[in-house]
Amino acid sequence: MTTAAVKTILDHYEGEPPGVKANLYRILTAGRLGGTGKLVILPVDQGFEHGPARSFAMNTDAYDPHYHYRLAIEAGCSAYAAPLGSLAAGADTFAGQVPTILKYNSANALDSRRRDANQAVTASVPDALRLGCAAVGFTIYPGSDNQYEMFEEVRDMIAQARAVGIPSVVWSYPRGGTLSEAGETAMDVIGCAAHMACLLGAHVVKVKLPSAHLEQPAAAKVLAGVDLTTQAARVAEVVRSAFAGRRIVVFSGGAAKGADAVYDDARAILAGGGHGSIIGRNSFQRPLPDAVAMLQKIMDIYRGA
Repeated sequence: MTTAAVKTILDHYEGEPPGVKANLYRILTAGRLGGTGKLVILPVDQGFEHGPARSFAMNTDAYDPHYHYRLAIEAGCSAYAAPLGSLAAGADTFAGQVPTILKYNSANALDSRRRDANQAVTASVPDALRLGCAAVGFTIYPGSDNQYEMFEEVRDMIAQARAVGIPSVVWSYPRGGTLSEAGETAMDVIGCAAHMACLLGAHVVKVKLPSAHLEQPAAAKVLAGVDLTTQAARVAEVVRSAFAGRRIVVFSGGAAKGADAVYDDARAILAGGGHGSIIGRNSFQRPLPDAVAMLQKIMDIYRGA
């Protein structure tokens, strides 16, 4: 049965084909948070991004792609997102047990470029169909010298996926160009990143939690009267930037950190009206029982427990 929370979210996606809404429904009704309108998604693209040792050596079970499927299923995640090879390695064993999101492009730490940060397209919409994925995902780098090329690539991916009833998740990570390191998570820049993803047609937007820093003087001037002193208030501003909350916005778990900090982030996301967390390293770098317990604790926070 469709809950009021899920119906409200789906009603915001006007003009979308039935297949897109059906797949959004799959994600919104899966796992322990099914029907609440909140999401906890397990993303595991860090092996591509940072290399296997930096990603998995602290929990060697995580070298096995099946570990991540098991974690997502046992924890009751809303979905599991990963590159093509990882999803294919467990597609038969775990078919239908958790919605999957095919990560469509990737970068890696061996590429030292910064100003012109970019990612390679490493999968396709036919791959997503073959694997039965509920969505596809794509990273863009607003601010990079290659941002316009990435915008055109994600536009094409969204159009191709929409044509066959698959929604798109856009990782919108400011990076490159003249952005300072602090600017990559600045409140005004994260708001821009969320809004750009929505304008490009994203059905689900993934951004980093914003800091109180303001990178652009013009934005700082107009935001002077907005309370941005708490993480919850900054989350609310990002959600407002995503078509006034008409698009699902989930927040990255960020770098590895202590459990209490992860839970505090979830409380701030809930208080600010965000739709949930997409949390990888802070879960899968722990042994399976600990990782399951952490993810379920985050889910309990989103359930108001």
